[in-house]
Amino acid sequence: MYKKVLYLPKSVYMDSSSPQARALNHASGVRRTLDLVADKWTALVIMALIQDKKRYSELHRKIEGISQKMLTQTLRRLEANGLVQRKIYPVVPPMVEYSLTSLGKTLVEPLQALCRWSSEHFHEIEAARAKSEYR
Repeated sequence: MYKKVLYLPKSVYMDSSSPQARALNHASGVRRTLDLVADKWTALVIMALIQDKKRYSELHRKIEGISQKMLTQTLRRLEANGLVQRKIYPVVPPMVEYSLTSLGKTLVEPLQALCRWSSEHFHEIEAARAKSEYR
């Protein structure tokens, strides 16, 4: 025998104006912003630019494992979203430097907290990963 299942509207169990609900909604600005800042290359580029402006080659050397293509795409995305500024100097050969904008600097504290958490707990994550059948 089948049971009748009652589906409640989301508004009954989740306030649709909450940050959690907005993050789960694909069309929301929160979700789009999280897609940008939660990317590993975004986080690493932001962390690399904390101290000072850097040239492309410096960033490429500093961020281990990133390809030139991925670094270029990440920098373009960060610039398009107002987190990174690119300054072109009129010299031969052309010189370009990247730095954090004031908006980009607001990400530093949360990313440093995430890096601290990662550093403190990566052994536990690795141990769980080793036990998991879903590696």
